Amino acid sequence: MLIAVTILAALAIAVGLVGIVIPVLPGLIVVLGAVVVWALVAQQAAGWTVLIVSVALALAGWVLQYIIPGRQLKSFGIPNSTTIVGIIAGIIGFFVIPFIGLPVGFVLGVFGAEYRRLKSPQEAWPSAVRALKAAAMSYGIELTTALLIAVVFAAGSWAVFTSAFGTP
Repeated sequence: MLIAVTILAALAIAVGLVGIVIPVLPGLIVVLGAVVVWALVAQQAAGWTVLIVSVALALAGWVLQYIIPGRQLKSFGIPNSTTIVGIIAGIIGFFVIPFIGLPVGFVLGVFGAEYRRLKSPQEAWPSAVRALKAAAMSYGIELTTALLIAVVFAAGSWAVFTSAFGTP
């Protein structure tokens, strides 16, 4: 059973990684969920270690995913209200335009809010470009976090198998 669950967890991690690249699934949640199920089935110290490290990585990734791009936007002079409009537009865009609606909606929302605030498309456009860079950074942080969890899972599953079945 451990082998089957490990294979299914690895497949779920791969699906989660694809879900980050093509935003149709909450990829990091899928990756972390696969590790949780695998650790519960493995019931070994290495499995629990993988789970603890994975949860810590996911929490750090989620925090950094919002703090770093948010600080970049703030340092560029984009107010929080503009960022909030961008987030709301991104959520709407996620449902309106499959796959790319979240970043497109976010950038358009920021552009619209800055256009309304600054009254000039020439002045609002740099904010939209900065928002696009911030969105790309957020995706990069999420993908890096999920890849790190995948590496920890691979190492941990190897440790579990070698302790359960002996060294190959």
